[in-house]
Amino acid sequence: MNTGIIGLGLIGGSMAIDLRRRGFADRILGVEADSVNAAAALKIGLVDEVVDLGECVDRCDLLVLSVPVGAALRMLPQILDRFGETDGRCGKTVMDVCSTKEQLSKAVHYHPMRARYVATHPMAGTEYSGPWAAMPGLFDGRACIICNQEESDPSAVHLVEKMYDILNMRPIYMNAASHDVHTAYVSHISHITSFALALTVLDKEKNEKHIFDLASGGFSSTVRLAKSSADMWVPIMTQNRDNILTVIDTYLEKVNAFRKAVEDFDEDAIRTLIEDANRIKRIIR
Repeated sequence: MNTGIIGLGLIGGSMAIDLRRRGFADRILGVEADSVNAAAALKIGLVDEVVDLGECVDRCDLLVLSVPVGAALRMLPQILDRFGETDGRCGKTVMDVCSTKEQLSKAVHYHPMRARYVATHPMAGTEYSGPWAAMPGLFDGRACIICNQEESDPSAVHLVEKMYDILNMRPIYMNAASHDVHTAYVSHISHITSFALALTVLDKEKNEKHIFDLASGGFSSTVRLAKSSADMWVPIMTQNRDNILTVIDTYLEKVNAFRKAVEDFDEDAIRTLIEDANRIKRIIR
């Protein structure tokens, strides 16, 4: 099994580590536009070779598209085009790991090689990026979303399921539109609120020394996601615009409810809001 990892950052690099260690991939080829990242991925052994996209597609059985979703929108049709240059019975599979799915799925819906593409989203990650952020065990025990599997060839889906099983992930199946709604609520709004909190504190505390002196564990955990890469999050927010706007509006309603209760010295209202929020303990421990 020759596996190609296109984008050697946190997700792609972490996959490369465990797919090699757990015997899934015999040889791993990497594609990386950033020359520094490419050299680092080779030096630390994430991949056996760094090649261009065309060579990677030609030599690999499974391709993992692990780039920001804006780049994935451009690259996925190119990969399927190259699949189509075979005799039409291509056995190669391409999958992506992007955080939005609907636009990607629409972009290749009518492509003649659409069946060789599997849309996925492993629900794992950290706020760090680049090949240096890659780590073993990142995916263990986490959920993996597989979208619109009925549009993919069963053999391609089976291969991807096998790969995620090797990574100790549990599969969840849904359509692309539902995926984008759910991730807006459980992932995208978390990053937006973290970015906004970081900007609020930085604007207020011009002397950054006070931030580091006074920051407690609560602040650090809440603002942790504000360290995430703009290259990744700009296309996510633009591609999932409508869902994110709905979530932001709902979030602002809740913030304004707290604001009004605090403004009115309404301890009962504050308590009710907090206790209602405490119900999340039944879902997240």
